[in-house]
Amino acid sequence: MSKNNNSGLFLAGMLIGSFVGTVTGILVAPRSGKETRKILKKSADALPEMAEDLSATVQLQADRLSESALENWNDTLNRLKEAIAAGVEASQSEVDQSQLSREIRGDGIASKNHL
Repeated sequence: MSKNNNSGLFLAGMLIGSFVGTVTGILVAPRSGKETRKILKKSADALPEMAEDLSATVQLQADRLSESALENWNDTLNRLKEAIAAGVEASQSEVDQSQLSREIRGDGIASKNHL
């Protein structure tokens, strides 16, 4: 679960870092203002596509995380049900043993009813 989350964060960081690095590089590059504006326009035109890709990546990672959490929850729920069933069975066995012991000693409910 943590591995999926970390890879999604890494990918998102890479995309954002690439964008910020590109813009910073363009702004500090030794080009004329006209050339820089053309490059910035092209970058701005590509921004919606980059945002869409980032959104799709984040959604995919969220879906994977959700599936993983659901699987973990189901596994935990099954283990809990098994533990409860084992506890009920052990408790019933203890009650049965106690009743049998009382009947053998003669102080059980069954022997009192016969008197």
